[in-house]
Amino acid sequence: MNSMNGWLQFALYVGALLLITKPLGVYLVRVLDARGRTWLDPLLKPIERLTYRLSGINPEREQDWVGYTVSMLLFSLAGMLFTYLVLRFQDRIPLQGLLNPQKFPGLTPQLAFNTAASFTTNTNWQNYGGESTMSYFSQMAALALHNFTSAAVGIAVAAALVRGIARQSAKTVGNFWVDTVRVTYYLLAPICLVLALALVSQGMIQNFKPYTVAKTLEPYVTSVQKTDDAGKPVSTPDGRPVMVAQTVDSQTIVQGPMASQVAIKMLGTNGGGYTNANAAHPFENPTPLSNFLQMLAIFAIPSALTYYLGRSVGNQRHGWAVWAAMFIMFVAGVLVSWKSEAAGNPIHQAMGVAAADGNMEGKEVRFGIFNSALFATVTTDASCGAVNAMHDSFTPLGGLVPLFNIETGEVIFGGVGAGLYGMLIFVVLAVFIAGLMVGRTPEYLGKKIESYDVKLVMLVLMVLSTTILGFTAWACVSDWGLAGLGNSGPHGFSEILYAFSSCVGNNGSAFGGLTGNPADGNPHWNTTLALAMLIGRFLMIVPILALAGNLAGKRLIPISAGTFRVEGLTFVVLLIGTVLLVGALTFLPALALGPVIEHFLMNAGTLS
Repeated sequence: MNSMNGWLQFALYVGALLLITKPLGVYLVRVLDARGRTWLDPLLKPIERLTYRLSGINPEREQDWVGYTVSMLLFSLAGMLFTYLVLRFQDRIPLQGLLNPQKFPGLTPQLAFNTAASFTTNTNWQNYGGESTMSYFSQMAALALHNFTSAAVGIAVAAALVRGIARQSAKTVGNFWVDTVRVTYYLLAPICLVLALALVSQGMIQNFKPYTVAKTLEPYVTSVQKTDDAGKPVSTPDGRPVMVAQTVDSQTIVQGPMASQVAIKMLGTNGGGYTNANAAHPFENPTPLSNFLQMLAIFAIPSALTYYLGRSVGNQRHGWAVWAAMFIMFVAGVLVSWKSEAAGNPIHQAMGVAAADGNMEGKEVRFGIFNSALFATVTTDASCGAVNAMHDSFTPLGGLVPLFNIETGEVIFGGVGAGLYGMLIFVVLAVFIAGLMVGRTPEYLGKKIESYDVKLVMLVLMVLSTTILGFTAWACVSDWGLAGLGNSGPHGFSEILYAFSSCVGNNGSAFGGLTGNPADGNPHWNTTLALAMLIGRFLMIVPILALAGNLAGKRLIPISAGTFRVEGLTFVVLLIGTVLLVGALTFLPALALGPVIEHFLMNAGTLS
């Protein structure tokens, strides 16, 4: 952490984030107002009107929270079914020479279900290697399309909740279809076009060429598992793989429409990599500048939404207070992860690796320790899940940071939309706690927080914790769960805990040692992870929209001497304390069994 270069890069990142937060927030206010005007209106307004006309949407008719929720669920279900069918039959779609030049077969039912659920929920958990599984059509029409729609849904839900807070005696929270269309047309598509061109300028590929096969300078021999005539792996009677020697004298270099997918994967906090190595791949993240732009894109909309919150509720200081709480927790995570990775592993140092080298295992030399720690913190703060280093290779405390970031509910800036509505759940809880402390009915921005509101808040928090810990416990005591592990002991437990935390939190990153799509076809990991993603997305959104509808119908009450102010240092400290307290009380025992124990074992010079 003594690297001046690292501190300068951190300062540059924070400065750039602050620089774009207000302008983008002001633009969001105009986009999320159905009558708002933007500088893109002359070009996009006719297309917007045509979309409404063809779809039978009345943009003037708003919906109550039930109608808004039903529309959101039906839209997501239709998208998930479409993606499932595309993935199952990607080898039967016309123009195979152009859209599937590698002739990849259709996905198995369980993998297609997992992937469809993953991209529908903005999780982008990947039980496959993109460059060895997905056709160009699947990457574009199924996966990249969901990157737009799932991000738009998250922003729309956040807007509905903010309207519920801002309005009084209202029965509606907006129109889901209008919100989704406007976010896609006026926000996501234009910015992604610019970002994709910027990434292409850095060397990222965007083409429809077949994969390139190149000869290696020197052939080498490796050991691979033997397969039978049907392509299935061969094992001994006791379950051990039968290994055979294989000479490698060529390398297959991926091609395809990469930049267009990477732009929205970052801006929409989706995170699913075009390649298996994700943002560590030299095509998917070619330069330090592309790395910086991708990290900035992850936080851009979540940060701007806090400004949108302040402007919409008529209290800009409140918006900045929420931003400050997110930012403080973000900085703390970066510093802890950076310090842990810079300190390195004492076992490595005992083997002759200098302490100054830090922990470079699983990291790209192009980016180094600081950029790896910063990227890991940003991507798990924001429920993005893209990675430029392997979290499985982080030190125990370095890996604890991204894991705990997810388990806070992805509210440290969080996913596009999801971060704001998740943090507002903690805001309501913090206000409720403040009311209990002074012995009066809690108020939030002039509205009384009553028992129904608190029950909805607790339902959201219980969905998060119960699903993560329940699925983790099941996997830990099941043969199918243990069979997927790449490590034993505390690190193996961390792999399972991280997987279900990531899926319920709709993050998508992983401790890479876990095999979620086993070669023997066992469906348990694919199915349970998919269910975790669906629960983590939709069983949390429904009560959030119910909260929006209930708050919209309340009358404003005058501010009095006993009103708890939701701006300033006291509120920021209480909000941070609420987030950390809920996370610590819920997940500390599980974290103690994984990364905490592993940290002490590492310092003792042992693995178990």
